[in-house]
Amino acid sequence: MIDQMWIVLAILAGAIGLFVWGRPRADIVGVLVVVALMSSGVLTPTEALAGFGSPVVILLAGIFIVSAGLVNTGITQRLGEFVVKIGGRSESRLVALVMVLSAGIGSVMNSSAIVSMLIPVVLTVTAKTGFNRKRMLMPLCVAVMISGMMTSIASSPNIIIEGILTQRGITPTLGFFGFTPFGVVTLAVSVVFMLLIGLNLLSRKKTGAADAEQPSTFDVIESYGLKPRWHLLHVSAESPLVGQSVAAQRKPLHDRYGLDLLGFEKPNRGTPRYLSPRPEAVFEAGDLVFILVDDEQVPALTVDLQCQVTGPRAEDERRDVLQNVGVAEVMLAPESKSIGTSLGELDLAAAHNVTVLAIRHRGQPITDDLSSRTLDFGDALLVGGNWDDIERLSDARRNFILMNLPAEYQQRLVAPGRARAAVAILLGMVACMAFGWLPGADAALLGALAMVGVGCVRVDSIYRVISWSTLVLIAGMLPLATALAKTGTTTLVARHLVEALGHLGPTAMLAAVFLVTAMVALFISNSATAVLIAPVAIEAAQALHVSPQGFAMTVAIACSAAFVTPVSSPTNMLVMEPGGYRFSDYAKVGVPLLALTMVVTIALARLIYLPG
Repeated sequence: MIDQMWIVLAILAGAIGLFVWGRPRADIVGVLVVVALMSSGVLTPTEALAGFGSPVVILLAGIFIVSAGLVNTGITQRLGEFVVKIGGRSESRLVALVMVLSAGIGSVMNSSAIVSMLIPVVLTVTAKTGFNRKRMLMPLCVAVMISGMMTSIASSPNIIIEGILTQRGITPTLGFFGFTPFGVVTLAVSVVFMLLIGLNLLSRKKTGAADAEQPSTFDVIESYGLKPRWHLLHVSAESPLVGQSVAAQRKPLHDRYGLDLLGFEKPNRGTPRYLSPRPEAVFEAGDLVFILVDDEQVPALTVDLQCQVTGPRAEDERRDVLQNVGVAEVMLAPESKSIGTSLGELDLAAAHNVTVLAIRHRGQPITDDLSSRTLDFGDALLVGGNWDDIERLSDARRNFILMNLPAEYQQRLVAPGRARAAVAILLGMVACMAFGWLPGADAALLGALAMVGVGCVRVDSIYRVISWSTLVLIAGMLPLATALAKTGTTTLVARHLVEALGHLGPTAMLAAVFLVTAMVALFISNSATAVLIAPVAIEAAQALHVSPQGFAMTVAIACSAAFVTPVSSPTNMLVMEPGGYRFSDYAKVGVPLLALTMVVTIALARLIYLPG
């Protein structure tokens, strides 16, 4: 057994060394650990591969799919916009709201998804208000990490530690909301710290509106001088357009009024449908038609077509429209057969259901007499229509190359009309876990299947929304915990820890466990840290005859307190480039936050789990 103990320690040391080196990838290291444990004979093949069928891994896979459903339906986006609206131009209020929002939604969904969704929102705010993005993105990053302390499914370490307690027969486990007091108090302390101290540790310099990122649909239109031409045509019941097809009216409308069709908004039981101007589409009473037309033609349109013509909606009302209808720049490919062809002969409206709005020839926009214009190599076309039709142009890549897609294309939702269904599924899953109606893995799988069943997540995207590298890493590291326990290594380490610090009492032990966990998590993933440290902490607690739940909770919170370095959490890495952060920025804010989190954790652990 001693020989096997040394083998396990050697495998552990090798894994940590590879994690610190950063090569190969973390998930490959997990697979190497499984292979080493099998080939060395420490674990049987069944024991070594058990992690891939672990309820922990199944639970995480389900959570990834449920999180994708929340993003696809626009729930996180709408929450972000709500915070921006409430926060206004007060930096302090905005920072506090962003932190509370991201921590709240992060308690039930994947942290990387939250950051990916909220980074564009925060950057938009900085562009409009002139606030420095460094002062806005760091609080977002901190709050998302704290969200991992909110519930048992908020982070993979929480799920892993719950699984370890269950495996060892320790009851009760930490529970779904057992983490919540720790997360809420840590969040409150962190908000106060960021507002009073943390923001002052970062740059005060304002960046201004020039810091904006990707151009919007209206920015692209304006670059061609077409923004004043965007209008809405309200089709009345008396209009001669009613009952007419797009195929029959497109050319007459363009020839007589210079009018170009972009798309339709059709009423549908209170929920509008957005359609591209396909040849078979029919004008109906109550339609809103998105058009480009000169202002001087509006009086004639109003009289001749008996329709009302208005300007575009206010900016905050455009989101639903631009989820479906927009514009993009398309360049002719070098080998395109369209070179030397006129736009009239090409007829993209019939072939691809998109309207050519302008041409950029040798850097100059051209908007007049487009149908007779002969296309040259290097010309760019501004096309408008439904995003799906625009996207399909990329399938004809021998002829066209999609060049400039505006921000709305990147931010469009996969399932915008299913937000209520996604919320209902989320609440059902959380209720099943919180009240113990179903095991966590069962509830997550049912939630994932429901998201797919109602269309919140597309079937063909399931395998893309799951972070397989995370699952493989955890599945590979879980057997290492089994090997440490089987060879007696965990018991031995716990015994030495108790002998060294046990006489100082539970508080000192909790502090030692928190610091060791936080230090290890600086260099390897927090999932791997939980697998390695949690069993030792639990056995140390049992040796001291105190609550193992308190020590397990301390490990879980410390795993999520990865504030200090950019490499200690994927969340930190996601905001590093858009925020322009350096290593020192994380250290200046992270070290005090880590110390505050440790104080909060130890105090609450003593109060809740180790009274007296």
